[in-house]
Amino acid sequence: MDLELSAFRAKWMSELQPSSGGKKSVPKTAELKRRQEIANEEKARELFLKAVEEEQNGAVYEAIKYYKSAMHLVPDIEFKINYSRSPDPDRAGSYLEDNEKDREIDDLLTYFQQQLTLGDGTMKLCEPDTDTTQVHISALPFEVLMYIFRWVVSCDLDLRALEQLSLVCRGFYICARDPEIWRSACLRVWGRNCTKMLPFSSWREMFLERPRVRFDGVYISKTSYIRQGEESLDGFYRAWHQVEYYRYLRFFPDGQVMMLTTPEDPLVTVPRLRSKNSRVDSIMFGHYRLSQDTDNQTKVYVVVSKRKEEQKVAEYQRSRFCRRNPAPEAERAFHVGLQLSSGGRQRFNKLVWIHHSCQITYRSTGETVVTAFDVDKMYTPLFFARVKSYTAFSERPL
Repeated sequence: MDLELSAFRAKWMSELQPSSGGKKSVPKTAELKRRQEIANEEKARELFLKAVEEEQNGAVYEAIKYYKSAMHLVPDIEFKINYSRSPDPDRAGSYLEDNEKDREIDDLLTYFQQQLTLGDGTMKLCEPDTDTTQVHISALPFEVLMYIFRWVVSCDLDLRALEQLSLVCRGFYICARDPEIWRSACLRVWGRNCTKMLPFSSWREMFLERPRVRFDGVYISKTSYIRQGEESLDGFYRAWHQVEYYRYLRFFPDGQVMMLTTPEDPLVTVPRLRSKNSRVDSIMFGHYRLSQDTDNQTKVYVVVSKRKEEQKVAEYQRSRFCRRNPAPEAERAFHVGLQLSSGGRQRFNKLVWIHHSCQITYRSTGETVVTAFDVDKMYTPLFFARVKSYTAFSERPL
C-alpha cells in the first residue's frame, strides 16, 4: 500500500507542476513509469505468495482468486519470484531421519521380513485388524497360502495378478516374491534355456527383463490396400475397392499358438480366441519357439496349420466338383518368422515380420514343395493388446 501511495503522489505532483519543455518531461515520465512497474510487481509478488500459502493450506478457491489478481497485475510474475527459503532447523532433523528410513528400506523384502519376524524366529505373515468369528487367512499354513498364490498365477502365467496381490499387505508381498513361483514361471517360458539365473539377480528379474512373448492378450496387425475392380459393362467407369483385414496371433505358455487372418473386427474376433478349443473357421494351430541370435535380437518362429478334420472337409468339397481328376491329398503348414521388440511404454509388444512361407507335403509321393512369400509392406507389424478376459479364470495352478 505504501508503494502504491507513493506512486500516486508522484504522479499527482507531476501533473500539478507546469511542464518546462519536452526534454525534461520525458525523463520524468520514464521515472514515473518505472516506479509504477515496481509497485505493481511488488503487489503481484505479495498476492502470488499469498496464493501459494492458501494452496498449501488446502484453500484452493482462495488461492485461485489470489493467483488471478497477481497475474492481472504482472502476467509473468510466476517467473520473477525467487522461491529459495532459509533452511528450517526443525525440518533439517526430520530430513535426516527420512534419509535414514530410505536407506533402511532399499531392500523392501528384507525390511518386511524383519518386521514380521517374531521373537522366537518364526514369521507371522499377517493378522486380522479386527476381531472376527470366522477363520482368518493368517491361520493357514504357509504351504497352503503359497498354493493359493500358485492358483492366482495359474497355468496362464498371470504374473500381473500376483503383483497386484502383493499390494494387499506386507505378508502377501513376501509371498509374492517367493523365488520358486518365479522360477516355475521362467521354466514354463524358456524351458531348458533358463537353468541358470545369471546374469540376472533373481528369477523375478529374469521374467520381467528377458525378452518373451506375452500371454495375457493377443498380437494384432491391420492391413489395408486399394485394388482396382472390374470395368463396367458400358466401359464408362472402373470401380476401386478398399480392402481391410486383420492378422491375429495368440500365444500360450505351453508352446502352442493360434493364428487367424480375417476381415472381422477385433471386437468380434478377440473373445473367440480365449481358448485353444476355439472353433473359428480358418483358424490355424501350431507351436512356436523363441531364439536369441548372436546379434541379441530375439526371434519367434511359428509353424501353424489347419486341423486335420478341417483339411479333410475342404478336400472332400473340392473333390465333389472334380471327381474325374481329384486333387492329390496334401498337408499344408505355414512357417512364420518374427522379430520381437518393444515399442512405447509396453515391453515385448511388437512383432515384425522377417519370414513367411508355405510348405506343402503330398501324402502319395512324400514330395515337399516350399513357397516363400515376399515380406513387403503388406506385412504390417503386429502389436500386443491386453485382454482381461483371458486371465479372468484359473483352470489349473502354476
